[in-house]
This record gives sequence, structure tokens and C-alpha cells, in this order.
Amino acid sequence: MFHRRFDQAKPFLTLGILVAVWLLLPVAFKAVVRVSFFELEAPVETAASYTRDLQEFWGLRLHTNQELIEAGRDLARLNAAYELRIQENAALRGEIERLESLLRLPSFKEFKSEPARVVRRDFSAWWQYIIIRKGRNFGITEGSPVVFTGGVAGRVVKVNAYTSTVELISSPTMRLAAVVEGDDRPMSYQGGVNDSFAPPIGIVEYVPSDIYASKRSRKRLVSSGLGGVFPPGLTIGHIVKAEPSPDGLFKSGEVELDDRLSTLTEVTVLIPVGQE
Repeated sequence: MFHRRFDQAKPFLTLGILVAVWLLLPVAFKAVVRVSFFELEAPVETAASYTRDLQEFWGLRLHTNQELIEAGRDLARLNAAYELRIQENAALRGEIERLESLLRLPSFKEFKSEPARVVRRDFSAWWQYIIIRKGRNFGITEGSPVVFTGGVAGRVVKVNAYTSTVELISSPTMRLAAVVEGDDRPMSYQGGVNDSFAPPIGIVEYVPSDIYASKRSRKRLVSSGLGGVFPPGLTIGHIVKAEPSPDGLFKSGEVELDDRLSTLTEVTVLIPVGQE
């Protein structure tokens, strides 16, 4: 009977010994092991990402000629719209440079854009991360803001040789200063507790009492530029609920984030020029 119980408890005993040995190891040794394991794992995930891109390419080759013609027409319309936007952007840049020259103002070019493909997503209720396919080999730095077509995607929290970890704007540990579009009073944004298959949400605090928001009257929340991480004016989400907080001085509310955060395939890292 004793031997049978000992055999049943042997796996748990072994696990306990391994955990105890791991806890007693020096912190520096554990850090080296963790980094080495991640660097060895990164090429496998990167190769899988390239394989998915190749599968998508050959999948597109199977479309009929009619589908390709229709897609070409849609792409031509988009290209025409983008060309118009590029011309408008060039004209605005020229006007800015002219005014800077007249007023003798310095030109601020703070960030360099670096597009990157998403390798892997790691979502749970308590963290929201993605791994991108660029790291120190492309000059990515920790703390760099990450954006996508919908606005703020997150920020880089860890940089490796060939990959980087990005904490999404929906993560509960993500905080930044924000303002309502058209208003310069700062408030505090924080990611919410998000379920794996639920629409991403965030929380906003210290909302001025004269700001009202609801599902029918949403307020666009943008980055304030305070803190020096995110440029001002980037979309964070939309405030869909604002209720008085317990102190009665401010309001707190819920922020509806872009649904595309959970299906991102490509993002852009804004690398500070001074840290490039």
C-alpha cells in the first residue's frame, strides 16, 4: 500500500524538487536561461510567419480571373484616393516648412516609421501582447510607440535580436495620458480586463464632469502627447459611457477600442530619431 501511494506521489515530488531547485538558482542565471530560450524559439516562430505569408500568396493565386479583375478595380480606386491624399499631404508639408522658415521655428521630426509583420499573438484576460518580426536588427527600441490604421496599437516592451514584444493598448497594465478630441484637459486611460473572444475595451478616469458620452453620442479619445511616448492626436478609442466617480469631482467611463486589435497582421513602430 505504501509503495503504491509513493508511486502515485512521485510525479508531484519530482515537480516540487524541480520548482525548489529553480527558485534557489541565482537570478542572473535564470535571466540568461530565459533570454536564451526566447532567442532559440524566435527563429521557429519567424519561419512559421513567413510560411503563412507564402500560403496566403499561393491561396490568392487560386482566385478566378473575374475575381482578380474586380480586386484590381477596387485597388485602382484606392490608389487614386491615396494619390490624392499624398498630394494633399505634400502641399501641407510644404506650407508647414514655409511657415517654419518665415517664423524661424525649428523643424521637429521626432520619429522614423518602421513597418513590421505580426508573428504571434498572446491574449488573456490579464495581458494582451503581440510578437513582431523585427528587433534590434532594425533599430527597434524599448518604449517605442506602435500604431496601425486604427490609431494606437501599443508600445514595445521587450526587444530581442530579431523579434520584439508589443503590449497592446487593450492590456490592463497599459496606461497613458489622453484627451477628448477638441478638448485639451488631460485624463488617464488604462486597458481593461478583456476576454479572449470579446471586443476590446479600456477604462478612462479623471474625465471632466461636463463631458457626456454614451453609445449614441461617442467621444473620440486621442493621445495627449504628455509623457513623451506617443505623439499627440492618435486615436485610442471612443468613450461610450461616462459616469460620476465616487469623489463626485470627475467621471470615469468605458472606452470602446478598435475590433481589429485582435486580428492585427501588420503594425508600424515609431522609432524615436534620437534613440535610433
